[in-house]
Amino acid sequence: MTNETAQDHPYLPGGLILLDQWKTPETSVRKSVRGALNDIVMQLRVGVSPEEQAFQSLDDLPVLAGEKLRAFAPEPDPGLLATALNEQLCQLQQAGTQRRNVSLLVAPPFSGVAEALRHSQRRKLTPPDNLFMTEQDAAAWWNEQLAGGDWVVPELADFWLRHQSGLNLLREFFARIALDKAGNGVVGCSSWCWQFWVQYLPELSLVPYTLAPLTGEQMTRWFDYLASDREGHKVAARMTHDGLYVLPAPEGKTTVKYSSFTQDLATLARGNRGVALAIWQRTLRARPEKDGEQEEKEPAIIAGRQCWVVALDQLSLPSAPHSVGRQPGHVLHALLLHGGLTTEQLHLVTSLPEQEVCLTLAKLLRADLVNLNQASGTYEVTPLGYPAVRKHLQDCGYPVDGF
Repeated sequence: MTNETAQDHPYLPGGLILLDQWKTPETSVRKSVRGALNDIVMQLRVGVSPEEQAFQSLDDLPVLAGEKLRAFAPEPDPGLLATALNEQLCQLQQAGTQRRNVSLLVAPPFSGVAEALRHSQRRKLTPPDNLFMTEQDAAAWWNEQLAGGDWVVPELADFWLRHQSGLNLLREFFARIALDKAGNGVVGCSSWCWQFWVQYLPELSLVPYTLAPLTGEQMTRWFDYLASDREGHKVAARMTHDGLYVLPAPEGKTTVKYSSFTQDLATLARGNRGVALAIWQRTLRARPEKDGEQEEKEPAIIAGRQCWVVALDQLSLPSAPHSVGRQPGHVLHALLLHGGLTTEQLHLVTSLPEQEVCLTLAKLLRADLVNLNQASGTYEVTPLGYPAVRKHLQDCGYPVDGF
């Protein structure tokens, strides 16, 4: 369902694909004793020995932070992603692939879809203050909301609570979409929210699209594009332990030796661009200014902006808490279903006493698996903690999303 224009768009590598076409990126060969020996052989082939390499002891370089981090690994512009998504949806409609009046975009957390759709030129629909509605009230509410022309729902997870009184708003909405009685619109929906509703309404027959998962090659080009400044100047990023390059993205045939870092990162992040970017930011290191004046044995392939990258197996990422109770799982699963909740909402959807909710949140905050969104007052799973959270929930038997 992609085309060359979509695949080449720097903010939408791979374009949009049908949800059932999504699959995890291919993994590279796992690091092993044989892999370590291959690394040594490769260093010898490129003429780099441990005594000569300029990056011999760079594993202890300071973390890249502040303005430099924002310059070398900036957050994507949601407005540009909104433009790319709109162009792709228009192309799908013109090609006759998208036949419904409502386009549904399902994506895993941190993909940037909700933020992009908030920058859409369409009329934005926001949830009511009270999500507990009767069927009649839900129907009346949607009659009013859908009567004003083309619309967009940035995140459908905001419109419901997993509670017997909090389902009617979305049940009414899905019924209208299924019958093409919702007008012309675009819906963004988190993969966890979608997973719940397709199980709750198995007769629901909709064909959503999703963002193609980033492969290692696409991730390299995406990081390269984000890091390029307004004049198009590139960033050179090299591994701290062996000096192999990660950035800039290779162009054509080159004798420069590249690391498999982004391929491994694509696997770790399961192609999720938001998770990958958060981990990428955590891996970046800076050489102190006084060391920058030292002449290197092997000059960088580009001059000027340079940083270093810590290997993934040397990186400390958040891990799931060890607990005999099911409170952490209940809380984490609820946060992903709804994209973020207050303590009161967590009490409602998990049926846990508020004191237990608060104690569990405190543990998850200390583990960096959850943070507090100061703007909304809701607790949310962190992108760095997401891989551990998803695996923990899967291991504990919770229904997980398909990403």
